[in-house]
Amino acid sequence: MALKDILPSHIGFGAAPLGNMFRDIPEEEALATVETAWADGIRYYDNAPFYGAGLAEIRMGAALADKPRDAFVISTKVGRVILDEVEDVSTRDLGEKGDVFKYGRPNKIVNDYSEDATYRSIEDSLKRLKTDHIDIAWVHDIAQDFYGDEWLAMFEQARRGAFRALDRMRDEGVIKGWGLGVNRVEPIELLLDLDGPRPDGFLLAGRYTLLDHDRALQRVMPKVAERGLGIVVGGPYSSGALVGGPNFEYAPATPAILEKVARIKALADHHGISMKAAGLQFALANPAVAAVIPGASRPGRIAEDSAALKEVVPTDFWRALRAEGLVNPAAPLPLTN
Repeated sequence: MALKDILPSHIGFGAAPLGNMFRDIPEEEALATVETAWADGIRYYDNAPFYGAGLAEIRMGAALADKPRDAFVISTKVGRVILDEVEDVSTRDLGEKGDVFKYGRPNKIVNDYSEDATYRSIEDSLKRLKTDHIDIAWVHDIAQDFYGDEWLAMFEQARRGAFRALDRMRDEGVIKGWGLGVNRVEPIELLLDLDGPRPDGFLLAGRYTLLDHDRALQRVMPKVAERGLGIVVGGPYSSGALVGGPNFEYAPATPAILEKVARIKALADHHGISMKAAGLQFALANPAVAAVIPGASRPGRIAEDSAALKEVVPTDFWRALRAEGLVNPAAPLPLTN
């Protein structure tokens, strides 16, 4: 089933901040953020065991427990099993994400993409999320940013294990769809070239944004569109850098990135639009994109994201971005040829 047939709208809720990403978020603030998203009409929620070692799933499960289950879509991820035993959070090797979840639960995280671990991961997520089914399962982070030179070995483990398990679960009706949830385009390219597994789409974080889209545009988006699949764009604000935050790709933004943000913002200010509108509407202009899922850790962010989707962005803004070389010339833009 194509992602666009599963997802209820073009905007969803990215739950990574609920796992105490970057800061220790009070419980009541986390729950209020999900409640605000629901009140605003958001009905697609993306999660992962990795987010705070189960914390984000636990919080989301509590926040959505009284909502009718057939009224919303949940995606979560496989590839990490969360144990009851605790570990020293400071010694975790999270690849390029460093200590992004140092404020999460201290439960031990085990990387395992085998078939058995995939079934266990789904079962554990069901309990944390307080639900009886998952709609979409993403295979999480089998890419260079986490595993370096070992990423192909991890991909092969997933090919023999998680991919087959999820294919079976989808065909049996246990889930509606599956794919990869990654921060790099190479694993998606590799999976699309395989004959065996039949993914339904992909969650690609940080790789199709105003600040970074060249590689995805050239190597992934056309293939995904040709096959009738879809992309969920995660991290549309590039870890916050696009909207004035200090981080890009989970680390302090470089001077070059800050300069690009400043140039885009100057154009946005000139045309009287918000950076959030520019970021979200750019991503959704690509026909391969099924939805965007900006993360939010404060209730006030939800209304901003919703308003950004509805904001009227002048065609001249997009033309100016292209004229100043701030977007790839081949990138589809709203309202322009």
